[in-house]
Amino acid sequence: MNSLPKNARHFPATAKNRDAIADVLKRHLPEQGTVLEIGSGSGEHALYFSYLFPDLTWQPSDPEPLNLESIRAWVETVPDRQNLLAPLALNASDLLLPIEQADAVICVNVLHISPWDATEGLMRNSAALLPLDGALYLYGPFRIGGTHTAPSNESFDQSLRSQNETWGVRNLEEVIAEADKNGLQFIERVDMPANNQSVIFRKPTD
Repeated sequence: MNSLPKNARHFPATAKNRDAIADVLKRHLPEQGTVLEIGSGSGEHALYFSYLFPDLTWQPSDPEPLNLESIRAWVETVPDRQNLLAPLALNASDLLLPIEQADAVICVNVLHISPWDATEGLMRNSAALLPLDGALYLYGPFRIGGTHTAPSNESFDQSLRSQNETWGVRNLEEVIAEADKNGLQFIERVDMPANNQSVIFRKPTD
C-alpha cells in the first residue's frame, strides 16, 4: 500500500485473509444488526466487512491506543458509510464493556497474542452481549488435540512464547471448553488458508 491516511496502519495479513473470512461469515452472520469486532487491530477488516455487509452495523474495538487511532483514520476515509462506527476502547478481559448488546461478535487473530484471561473474558462477555442464536466467530491458528496443524504453526508458537510467556497458539479443545462453561455452543470448525481455522459458536435458543 503506497500511501496511507494519517495515523492509519496497514497489516498485510488482512488483505490476504479477508475474503476467506467473509465466505464463512456469510453463513453465520445475521441479516441485520450490530457486529462487534474484538481486537480490530488496524481497522482494515472492519472497513472491508462494512462494505461487504452493508445491512450490518460494524462496531470495531481495540485496547491499544495506536490501533484505535488507526481505526479512526480508516473510518474517516468513508464518512458516508453510516454502518461503520467509531472504535471503542475495549479489552476482551474487561468486566464492564462500553456496549450493552451485539447481534454477533467476531475476533480475528487475537487469542494467540493475548493472555488466557482474554479468552475467558471473550467468552464471558460474548455470552452476555449476544441474543439467543447469536454467533461468535473466531479466526486464527489453533492446536487440535494438543497438536499443531503445521510445522510453521509450531515455530510461530515458540516465537510467540519467547516474546511473552502468556501468549501462544491455543488448544482448540480448551477454547471450546471455556465457551461451553459460559453457555456458548460450538458449531463448527473450518480449515482456512495458511494453516488457520475459523471457529463458530452460538448462544443456544433452548
